[in-house]
Amino acid sequence: MFERIKQMLKKEFIQVFRDRRMRGVIFLAPIIQLLIFGYAVTMDVRNIATVICDRDNSVHSREMIARFVRSGYFTIIAHADDDRRAQELIDRGEAQAVLFMNKGFGADLKAGRTAPFQIIVDGTDSNTAGIVLQYGSKIAGEFSQEILSAQLSRLKGAVPQPGKITLEARAWFNENLESRNFYVPGVIAIIVTLITLMLTSMAVVREKEIGTIEQIMVTPITPLEFILGKTLPFALIGIGEVVLVTVVGVYWFEIPIRGSLLLLFFCTVLYLMTTLGVGLLISTISRTLQQAMMTTFFFFMPAILLSGLLFPIANMPEVVQWLTYLNPMRYFLAIIRGIFLKGVGLNILWPQMASLTALGLATLWLASKRFKKTLA
Repeated sequence: MFERIKQMLKKEFIQVFRDRRMRGVIFLAPIIQLLIFGYAVTMDVRNIATVICDRDNSVHSREMIARFVRSGYFTIIAHADDDRRAQELIDRGEAQAVLFMNKGFGADLKAGRTAPFQIIVDGTDSNTAGIVLQYGSKIAGEFSQEILSAQLSRLKGAVPQPGKITLEARAWFNENLESRNFYVPGVIAIIVTLITLMLTSMAVVREKEIGTIEQIMVTPITPLEFILGKTLPFALIGIGEVVLVTVVGVYWFEIPIRGSLLLLFFCTVLYLMTTLGVGLLISTISRTLQQAMMTTFFFFMPAILLSGLLFPIANMPEVVQWLTYLNPMRYFLAIIRGIFLKGVGLNILWPQMASLTALGLATLWLASKRFKKTLA
């Protein structure tokens, strides 16, 4: 038995690595995705292209503009004398925000009156627009509080100085709130899912296409040995992908890894049971490589969208949230981020690990039953 499985392993490794394009998919694609998620995919909003429409041109209005610039988030690209110029820049997509101050802004502040200040944002990207408004509200609020405190200080003899609350914020696990610390560990789940699904489904279909499946069926090899010979090589490749992405993420992008690497690899094995099982299922219903590829991506894309990698699960409709419990990538992502960023262990991650085990065993059982019928 072990000798037959060993020969199947050799055959699969030779068949995979002799294809130059497949070697690129296995080794080059993970690096490319890491670079994309590490540098391009980010929710951090910086260098906001801003237009200044200052009709007051007073000390206070210039101070307000200076505070926006000093924040490090806003970049002044133009000064507009009228509303039409500012609107034109936003329409062209050259500006994301407009700071607008009417004449009399500084005089109202000196007199203790409310001074209107407007920030206009491009709302086509609602997420970015919301963040820009938060930045603007915080900067304007701090400036307003300083002016109010200065005015009360001058009246200290007549009006008692009010107390104030100082907020001391601290972010755990991702101190600088960098998006790459959130996304780069998720690349492990993407790579492992895609590579193992694609290789497993295509490996069996390839045997059907070239006509060697009949030759294998007349050999002494049993269905169990055939399944193990087809899945074990891709399981090893999946673990190798985890090592590759982890090394690049930690040493190139400086992503912290605070938990146990052994636990990470063990959980990867649990996750591989599901992806390999799904790959086998796809191989039994596909007759050509094109069908296997299309079916793989039909499973792969919803798995990403419903995993919490790109969109918070809590923001999804309740029915969709229930569907995510059938998505193994949801649990694997929680495990990866828990190990990388939080450093948690088995006592915290056991519910996700139990879910992966249950889904993996069920998927492998269904795949093996379907596969035995296909061979028969």
